[in-house]
Amino acid sequence: MATAWALAAALGVWIFSAHLQAYEVMPLTIACAGLPLFTLGRLQDGIARSYDWINLALMPPYVIRSLLLILAMGAAYALKLPTDAATAMLAAVATTWVTVIGQTLVMNARLKRKVAPGPRAYAAGPWLAASLPIFMVEGFYLLLTHADVLLLRAYRSPDEVAVYYAAAKTLALVAFVSFSVSAATAHKFSEYHVAGNKAELSGFLADSIKWTFWPSLAATVVILALGQPILWLFGPRFVEGYLLMFILAIGPLARATVGPVERLLNMVGEQRACAVVYASAFAVNIGLCVVLIPHFGVAGAAFAISGAMMLEAALLFFVARARLGLHGFIWRPKSAAAQ
Repeated sequence: MATAWALAAALGVWIFSAHLQAYEVMPLTIACAGLPLFTLGRLQDGIARSYDWINLALMPPYVIRSLLLILAMGAAYALKLPTDAATAMLAAVATTWVTVIGQTLVMNARLKRKVAPGPRAYAAGPWLAASLPIFMVEGFYLLLTHADVLLLRAYRSPDEVAVYYAAAKTLALVAFVSFSVSAATAHKFSEYHVAGNKAELSGFLADSIKWTFWPSLAATVVILALGQPILWLFGPRFVEGYLLMFILAIGPLARATVGPVERLLNMVGEQRACAVVYASAFAVNIGLCVVLIPHFGVAGAAFAISGAMMLEAALLFFVARARLGLHGFIWRPKSAAAQ
């Protein structure tokens, strides 16, 4: 399926190349070659987590691949090759192929020891019923986190968009805390739920929220304290985005107050309700951007994304409470703590 999408995407780039900037065509075409292996890597990420092989899940795509990519671009620079988008994309695709193939070999070796040989069975219907809502969750999440930049391009100058993007992506480092906790806890939610152990599930959820919120708060404080020097590294004018970082910080912190509740919902069969939450947050983000950006510029975009993420956190809390009877918030009343 990923190969089919890659071929379709490459065909689309070729058909619509006249509507793209000349410097965009080659990087987009090269990127299509990475889609099949990138998809396989994401699949193996999930399989490895389900067996609690966290290092095998996360090391290849997030550590080894990143180091190889830095080395590849450093080599291109040393050899005086053009360090443009096409070269960077070629290096990204090559390192993706190398790391995913390596991950595949290790994965297959481990699975041979873990899974006994036997007949194959396919359950396409249940798989689609479970995966399509999760696909919508992931899709709406990506749209939610990029819609502000895309709409900002329609209303403001490229220079303002660049300043906003630098501020937003610098602060996005806080999201690594949430990602790390989610990666380590998602399969445990499923384990406790299937076992019917609600007390353990409630306690584990409370701990995972603490592991998310307090490190996220600490990371936010550090990044805001160092915000001006970090932005200056992009160029002197990017320091103008420092005040935006304080507005943008509201959203990730609000999201951190409920921890990995989104993963909890997906792992216990509430993925449809989770998809509705993210669709609602995305719609609100679009609406706020359209209303606020024309009047307040980049600050309007920052308020829009933060407002949408606050709504997302509130809806996730209420859904977990209503559908599962669990208190998914950093501050817990005594009654919830006693569950």
